[in-house]
Amino acid sequence: MNEPLRWPAEAIWEQVAPLLPTFSVEILPAVGSTNTELMQRARAGQTEPILLVAETQTAGRGRQGRDWVSQRGDSLTFSVGLPLAPCDWSGLSLAVGLSLAESLHPNIGLKWPNDLWVQGRKLGGILIEASSIGGLSYLVIGVGLNIQAQSAEGLRTPPAALVDWLPGITAADALGRVAAPLILAVQQFASEGFAPLQARFHARDVLQGHMVNTSDGLEGPCLGVDARGALQLQTPAGTVGIISSEVSVRPAQWKETV
Repeated sequence: MNEPLRWPAEAIWEQVAPLLPTFSVEILPAVGSTNTELMQRARAGQTEPILLVAETQTAGRGRQGRDWVSQRGDSLTFSVGLPLAPCDWSGLSLAVGLSLAESLHPNIGLKWPNDLWVQGRKLGGILIEASSIGGLSYLVIGVGLNIQAQSAEGLRTPPAALVDWLPGITAADALGRVAAPLILAVQQFASEGFAPLQARFHARDVLQGHMVNTSDGLEGPCLGVDARGALQLQTPAGTVGIISSEVSVRPAQWKETV
């Protein structure tokens, strides 16, 4: 029988509760999707701040409808639900990714708009959803991180694994590193926006300086992101700012060495 995972729920609660007194931490053995679960609860009137962790996720959702299935201990999958209404939502996924990367390892890079990458391989992803419920804006931030090596079936490149950079780390260890700083970072983003984070994102931006292709047919060198988190792409017609997270961006020739 598998040993029980020792999640640092109480330690995370102690760090966050002074800022959010109604905050709670919940660990589920299995769930379809932590994001879906929190959105359903919010629509039923449960809009308190919460960290929901799934040891196994059977129907997780990534960006653009991609599946994210995780097995116990192999991945860290969680969602944070917050009643939050930022003045400007632009750049939120970049702020979330930056917080995660900075909490984990200096070699982790960020691929616009919501992926964590290491040496040209995806380590994790972010899915942000929001809903207006009874006049209240409720935000759900879903995070999936590869702890152990994952299957590369159907993928262009094998996924990265956190244990390759932090030997011996477990899903519970990783949660303890990222959860409280992430919630604090989102609270700060709500009041200050992305602009104060632009330089720190720049230091981890794996697309800047590379030729990239977009799913809507653009191609050119990536110039980084602006103060609102929009990707800046140099095209024959001039610089184009890409805001929509529905647009996919891929390096034309990946030579990332971060």
